[in-house]
Amino acid sequence: MTKQHHNPSEQPDTSTTHFGFETVREDEKAHRVAGVFHSVAAKYDVMNDLMSGGLHRLWKRFTIGRADVRPGMKVLDIAGGTGDLAKAMAKRAGAKGEVWLTDINSSMLGVGRDRMLDHGLVLPVAVCDAEFLPFPDAYFDRVTVAFGLRNMTHKDHALAEMRRVLKPGGKLLVLEFSKVAKPLEAAYDWYSFTVLPKIGKVVTNDEDSYRYLSESIRMHPDQESLADLMRQVGFERVNYFNMTAGVVALHEGVRLD
Repeated sequence: MTKQHHNPSEQPDTSTTHFGFETVREDEKAHRVAGVFHSVAAKYDVMNDLMSGGLHRLWKRFTIGRADVRPGMKVLDIAGGTGDLAKAMAKRAGAKGEVWLTDINSSMLGVGRDRMLDHGLVLPVAVCDAEFLPFPDAYFDRVTVAFGLRNMTHKDHALAEMRRVLKPGGKLLVLEFSKVAKPLEAAYDWYSFTVLPKIGKVVTNDEDSYRYLSESIRMHPDQESLADLMRQVGFERVNYFNMTAGVVALHEGVRLD
């Protein structure tokens, strides 16, 4: 009988990460996050309006303005969901531009693709993982990610990939929930953990997914920590803009070489 040699590299990955406030295996997180967004995709935009009182539209409009997309530019929208940013940037890039809508979640991507077709926009779309982008080096002028980075397992890997696909001089824009101003913390926590899950239950019949979303915001790096992470993977000219007292922040970074 042949003796079987044990290879340590064949051991299952036991590294852990956060899924909201819960600790899970890294290889489990992507599946759990996918379940959340498959569940909420159909009502995602309705919930965004209800949750933010419509403010998410202003936050995205500011992001689009800061992106400064010009005719002919190539743009990658990561975790693009229902396509708000991609649609706006495609209009600015024009017929000679190239705007990709991507998301790791096929349900969200399907909603975004259909919405853009309804507006007469035919954009390239791709289901892809931000940690392993299927694009060549130095290809895009702009990379955007709105409300998606906090759901990624290895944020540093994802940010490094975003930098890789940017041209020298290209800009990354990360719009994400962040750390709210201290005087508002108590009210914000009450809203997030009491009101928001109830809205989710009424509108989507899914209270747990919206509780996870609230928890994931608390586990996401604060403004300075995210800026530092961007610098660590090679971004320069990193800065951020707080909006709505820090409920969200827009981070920017440039690839210079």
